[in-house]
Amino acid sequence: MTTQRLTGKVILITGSTTGIGAAMARRFVAEGAQVLVHGLERPAGETLVAGLAGNAALHIDDLSDPLAAGRTVAAAVAAFGRLDAVVNNAAWVIRSNIATTDATLFDRCMAINVRAPMLLIQAALPHLEATSGCVLNIGSINGYCGEPNQLAYSMSKGALMTMSRNLSDALGSRKVRVNHMNLGWVLSENEYKLKVSEGSPPDWHVHPPAAFAPSGRILTPEQVAAAAVYWVSDESRPVSGTVMELEQYPVIGRNPVK
Repeated sequence: MTTQRLTGKVILITGSTTGIGAAMARRFVAEGAQVLVHGLERPAGETLVAGLAGNAALHIDDLSDPLAAGRTVAAAVAAFGRLDAVVNNAAWVIRSNIATTDATLFDRCMAINVRAPMLLIQAALPHLEATSGCVLNIGSINGYCGEPNQLAYSMSKGALMTMSRNLSDALGSRKVRVNHMNLGWVLSENEYKLKVSEGSPPDWHVHPPAAFAPSGRILTPEQVAAAAVYWVSDESRPVSGTVMELEQYPVIGRNPVK
């Protein structure tokens, strides 16, 4: 039986109509929270919200628009009357390298993956101060270096991690916590489709390479959601400024036998 660790909390989750964000929405509601589901996929969002028994509201908005942050925060407060946590989960995962990263691609990646989380925190801050709330930014282990074909994305996740640390320091005296989870390889719907589109067989995830999945399996969105509960609950108070790696091996300093 799931304990009610988030009873009374109102949580805004960006990018939550599908994938990891949707798993968070389901888990948070199971833990007693009310959630604002945000994303671009209206049919998926409507289906998700319908299954959450009146504990969720849907807001469709494009975070590449700088005004979307204010609208999204306003939607959460209008729906539930308060705001206890913001989970910046939405991201544009784009393949690009030094040759293919043009100014348009770079600017869009930074707008969605870095600027939007900052603007969301900015818009949410008065509400988070009122509830002594928190922010959880969802990053990636690519933020430390990244894959050669994910230059812009990796840069954006490095910037997001720096912002998390900076704001945890800046907002501590205002009783607002900011923490950060760097995700490793997660078997989300989009990751599955991406690998198949790049030529992997439909069952590619059944036997992943041992170098990247020593346990023999890939992390699931539900496992990410379970970890996120701690960071948006009062159990993690007063911890702030923590960067947590959710991966199957040490990220920094790893040097596999060659």
